[in-house]
Amino acid sequence: MPFELKPLPYAIDALAPHISKETLEYHHGKHHRTYVTKLNELVKGTEFENMALTDIVKKSSGLIFNNAAQAWNHEFYWNCMTPQENKPAGALAKAIEASFGSSAEFEKQFKTSATTKFASGWTWLVRSKDGKLAIKNSNDADNPLRWDETPLLTCDVWEHAYYIDYRNERPKYIDEFWKIANWDFAAKNLG
Repeated sequence: MPFELKPLPYAIDALAPHISKETLEYHHGKHHRTYVTKLNELVKGTEFENMALTDIVKKSSGLIFNNAAQAWNHEFYWNCMTPQENKPAGALAKAIEASFGSSAEFEKQFKTSATTKFASGWTWLVRSKDGKLAIKNSNDADNPLRWDETPLLTCDVWEHAYYIDYRNERPKYIDEFWKIANWDFAAKNLG
């Protein structure tokens, strides 16, 4: 069964002015679509053809991994944003405070990690194997599924995620990301 590009979980203009309709048209409609299309071409007739996407990410390498992981990362990323303003609450807020001291300190550390991430990749909030929360960067398509950690939230720091709206100002993009971060989604991932 071929993989499909799922629709965004909100209207294409719902994240404006933080992320524009034009950015989402290119990022979701072209970049993400290309990963899904290429993945379908690559897995046809292979051991991966009927696997779940998460299993392909964990078990593949090379071009299949790159396209599978980028398809998975992007699908996860779209859910990490919402037009409804919300804040960390409940168990997630307590876990952030226990791991980072406060929400403000967490955001500061995450922004520093995302801003100083050299080249293409992702910045993740994960639950590590020891149960504590951590901020980790990944290169290119890599992600926490490969590290046996639980991804809670991610921010795409490839230039195509922000260049239309913010040009080379990645720190400004990260500031705007906090205004649309989907903490309800992160809380569900925490379990």
